[in-house]
Amino acid sequence: MKTQRTAACTGSIERYWAPRELVMVGVFAAAAKLSSLLIALAGGGMNPVSLVAKNLVFTTLLVVLLTKVPKAGTLLLFTVVSMLISVLLLGGSMALLPAALAGALLGEAAAWGLARTTPRAVLWAPWLAAGVYDLASKGLSLGVSYLFMRESPALMTMVVPIVALGYVGSVMGLWFGWKTVGELKHAGFVR
Repeated sequence: MKTQRTAACTGSIERYWAPRELVMVGVFAAAAKLSSLLIALAGGGMNPVSLVAKNLVFTTLLVVLLTKVPKAGTLLLFTVVSMLISVLLLGGSMALLPAALAGALLGEAAAWGLARTTPRAVLWAPWLAAGVYDLASKGLSLGVSYLFMRESPALMTMVVPIVALGYVGSVMGLWFGWKTVGELKHAGFVR
């Protein structure tokens, strides 16, 4: 009786998230954070080229992950794991966690809404989810920055161009993600 109940409880989880998919989310989250860190270190800090490059690579990896694991909740799980890696290993700010989670929820909602329109639209859901996630998380992080710097709002004149330049890298990452997914389909990594 106890083994049947355990199998029934874990059966629904196993049907939705396969262990290889969970590993894939963790590997891609770690790869995205590690590549961002390596690009920042190799670029010599925060300069325009490294800022665009690290956002490009992050968004490209996100699109590949969302194409490889096309399930609802993948973007949210990726964001949680990515933020945990950022906070625990890299000393990232906990203040950016709500903006990232809200961006992930908006990205998931946009992909779900697109998938409900036509069956063919499901093919574009990873790009829409990644684009909405990048736009919403960067916009909301600007709002968090404004809350912290509201006593000296002139500092926002330095923050806004940096975030905008990062978003240019994210938009470029959507195109690179399209090309990368095409090549990975030829290699058999993505269906």
